[in-house]
Amino acid sequence: MRSLLSQRDIRLFIAGQFLSTLGDNALWIAVAIWTKVLTGSSSAAGLSFFVFVAGNVCSPAAGLLIDRVRRRPLLIGFNLLAAAVVLPLLLVHGRGDVWIIYAVMLGYGFLSGMIGSAQTALMQTLVPREKLGEANGLLQTLLQGLRLVTPLIGAGLLAAFGAGPLVIGDVATFLAAVVLLVLLRTDEPEPARPDQRVAGEMTAGIRHILGVPALRQVILATVLAIVAFGFSESVAFAVVGQGLHRPPTFLGVLTSSQGIGAIAGGIGAAALVRRIGAGLLVALGLAAAGAGFLLMTLPTLYTVVPGTVLLGAGLPWIIVGLTTVLQQLTPPELMGRADAALNVLIAAPQAAAIAVGAGLLAVVDYRLLLLVMTALLLVSAGYLATRREQRPTAAADPDERLPDAVAVSERG
Repeated sequence: MRSLLSQRDIRLFIAGQFLSTLGDNALWIAVAIWTKVLTGSSSAAGLSFFVFVAGNVCSPAAGLLIDRVRRRPLLIGFNLLAAAVVLPLLLVHGRGDVWIIYAVMLGYGFLSGMIGSAQTALMQTLVPREKLGEANGLLQTLLQGLRLVTPLIGAGLLAAFGAGPLVIGDVATFLAAVVLLVLLRTDEPEPARPDQRVAGEMTAGIRHILGVPALRQVILATVLAIVAFGFSESVAFAVVGQGLHRPPTFLGVLTSSQGIGAIAGGIGAAALVRRIGAGLLVALGLAAAGAGFLLMTLPTLYTVVPGTVLLGAGLPWIIVGLTTVLQQLTPPELMGRADAALNVLIAAPQAAAIAVGAGLLAVVDYRLLLLVMTALLLVSAGYLATRREQRPTAAADPDERLPDAVAVSERG
C-alpha cells in the first residue's frame, strides 16, 4: 500500500475520487430523506434511488466513447457537467417540486455511471495489473469508510439548514476533483482505432464479459444479488420507521454504522484477494451481506446495527472482487465498453428491483422482503463459491488469461 501511495499520480487520483464520493454520498442519502420528508412516503423516497439507478444504466455507446478518447480530459468534462446537473435542486421548495428531484437524480445517475467507467479505465493506466487488487482495496476502504461521516453530514445539514448547503457542497467536490485531474501527469496511450463496424464495437464489451467464464460467473452471481440490494433502498426506511420506530433521519446513523463495517472489510480486502482470489472474495461479501439482512429482520438496535455493520463489511469485498476480476481479465482498449456493459447488467435489474420493492413495501411486511433478500444473496454466494474457475488453484495468472479475453473481444 505504501508503494502505491508513494506515486504522485495515484495519490491525486484517489484523492479526487474521495472528494467526489464525499459529496455524492452526503447528497445521495439526503435526497432520499428529503423526499421522504416532503411526501411522507417510503416508496417515494425509494423511487429517488430508482431514478438514479435508471440513469446509471449507461449505453454501450457511452463505453465506446470512453475507449476512443483519452480518459483524463473526458473525466474533467464529466465532472464539470455533473456539477451543473445538481444545481436545479436549489429550486425544490415543496411537495410539488419533487419531480425536479427525480429529474436531477436521473441525469446525476447517468453521469455517475459514465464517471465510474472512465475512472475504472484510467486506473488501468495508473496502476500495474498485479497491484490492482491492492489499489481497489485501498480505494474502497476510503470510499466506503466515508459512510461513517457522510450520512450524518447529509442528514444533519438537511435537518439544520435544508438542502442548499448540500447541493453547493456537492458542486464544490466535483470542481475539486477537476483540479486534481488537471494536475495528473499520466501519459495516457493513444486510444485504439476502431477495427470493426460500429455495431460490433458497441457490443464488444458485453461479448467479452459473456465470453470469459470466470468473469461471467462473478457477474451472474452479482446480478442475482443486486435484486436484493435494489429492494433494500426502500426497505431501509421501513426498518427505521416500522421496525425501530425512529424518524427518517435515523437512517443516517445506520448508514454510518455500515461505514464501520466497510472500513474493516476494505482494510482486509487486498489480503483476501491474494489469499482466496477475487471471485471467492465476491462470494464471501455476498454471504456477509445476506447475514446482515437476516439480522435486520429482528426490530431491535441490538440486531439491526450489527446487521448494517456486517452488510458494510460485505460491500467492499463485493466491489473490490468484481472490479479486480474485470480489470485483470479485460484489455485496456476494451475497458470502457466492458465497464459500461457491466453497469447495464447490474443497474437494469437493480432499477427494476427498486421499483418493485417500493411497490411491494406498500402491501408486504418489510421483514418478508428482508428474508427474500437474504435468500437471494446466499444463493448467489453458494453458486459462486462452488465454481471451479473461482478457486485460486484453478485460476491462472492474469497475464496468462488476458490473451483469451482479448480474443473474445476481437471475435464477431
